[in-house]
Amino acid sequence: MQFPLSYQDFRLWLAINAIVLLITSELLSYYPGKTFMIEKKRLRAVALILGIIFMVTILIQAYQTSTVF
Repeated sequence: MQFPLSYQDFRLWLAINAIVLLITSELLSYYPGKTFMIEKKRLRAVALILGIIFMVTILIQAYQTSTVF
């Protein structure tokens, strides 16, 4: 069975999710006294992990294109 997402689709999904989660965690940080169902630290950690994975995929693509020439 073939994976339904291509490499570029996966990178786009990572980038969009990382941006949305980072924006959400920043918006939640403006309400320090409020309680939310989600932990702000965990949300920020997941957003940063997705951002790092996205950067790794960019580095992989840059390495692959530099070895072609």
